[in-house]
Amino acid sequence: MHYADATELAALIRSKQLSPVEVVKIHLDRIEAVNPQLNAMVVVVAEQALQAAKSAETAIIRGNDLGPLHGVPFTAKDALDTAGVLTQRGSLIFKGRTPDADATSVARFKKAGAILISKTNLPEFSYATETDNRLTGRTNNPWNLDRTPGGSSGGEAAAIAAGMSPIGIGSDVAISVRGPAAHTGIVALKATHGRIPTTGHWPQVPRRYWHVGPMARSVRDIALTYSILAGPDGTDGYATSPLSLDAGLGPQPGRPLRVGWLVRPGFGPISADVAATVEAAARALAGLGCIVEPVRVPALEEINGLEIYSRLHVLETKPYFARCTNGREPELFKIIAGILRMPDTAASDYVAAEQATERLKDGFADYFRKYDAFLCPVTPISAPPHHASEYVIDGERVTPRHILRATVPFNLTGMPALSIRFGTSGDGLPIAVQLVSRWFAESTVLHLASLLESVSEVRDLHPPL
Repeated sequence: MHYADATELAALIRSKQLSPVEVVKIHLDRIEAVNPQLNAMVVVVAEQALQAAKSAETAIIRGNDLGPLHGVPFTAKDALDTAGVLTQRGSLIFKGRTPDADATSVARFKKAGAILISKTNLPEFSYATETDNRLTGRTNNPWNLDRTPGGSSGGEAAAIAAGMSPIGIGSDVAISVRGPAAHTGIVALKATHGRIPTTGHWPQVPRRYWHVGPMARSVRDIALTYSILAGPDGTDGYATSPLSLDAGLGPQPGRPLRVGWLVRPGFGPISADVAATVEAAARALAGLGCIVEPVRVPALEEINGLEIYSRLHVLETKPYFARCTNGREPELFKIIAGILRMPDTAASDYVAAEQATERLKDGFADYFRKYDAFLCPVTPISAPPHHASEYVIDGERVTPRHILRATVPFNLTGMPALSIRFGTSGDGLPIAVQLVSRWFAESTVLHLASLLESVSEVRDLHPPL
């Protein structure tokens, strides 16, 4: 049962075929069995979770109204505040920190009846594509312990992929739910910017690119939790659109969805097995009734999103992190220490980067005049080895930052993007594809993901743990 999805667990609990206590115990046992190999769970709240499960069981016996996730365990990335539970942000700087209130996303899961069982590992301050830090250490990929699950929601992805948690909450500023999902074979959604409040998430800089998002093993779980998480909270000024606002047209009689797909150019070098997986997904959607065709997106070819992301982030994050760590710099892990050593971005370069971001948005606005969705890679390769200093992709040497190349444009533009596994590399690792839609059209990517899931040959594969 540790590989049952949250929707199934909720149904079994509601119908009294399983008790919340049984479900929580199943997952706590799984954590005890496999977490020592993975180091994905960093603060397990077993006693608290079992007490909440007993209360959930009492509510069922009494016939109380039940939320959609009643009695279902969940996990949360340790960048999200959890009332009375350590939230240390992967850093010695915040060792022992215990917040008084839940992040909005955590509170909404609890209101839906879900039970927190653990916080999950992350890179320090959520700023790296590998999950490692000096406080809680390195997380391993359940498919191959010598590989990374990615970052920054790498602990969350590894926990869900390994059956320690059915569902969880991550966050994404450039790749951080979609990349780890791709590396571990699960599903993750970065909704339109502002759809899901980031209240209670740290860091908040730069807020216009940070997203909180659901991570799970099935598309239906992602759809369910998106409906729970989305909507204004009265605190996050970016979170203003009601869930009822959805720009997705959906499949209609006589109007099949139009999907453009792209591997290159626009994302730099892409490995052959990733390219083949994207093309296979395009063929699958065509076979399921969509109009699918290869496309070019001129704005992606003209604007390197990774370069402009770097210029924007240094100018904003460097002084922010410097204030937080003043006098304690020797305690920092190498990534944040490196950010503090980076040269400042000139104001003229910052303005140019902002203007390039606007042109990228315009380019996709033009693209979506014709198409309903965009299909592309998530990452250029499957999960790489821990702390690799470079990658060789299609004969070209690139730095590890290249892993962001196909995801960061959709943080800069704020469009919804979903990662779903659709293939396997030659060495047995998951390969995912990325589905993107116009702003506020989450229903489109969720529908297309469900189509791919329905024909996927890899949906029920699990790591060899």
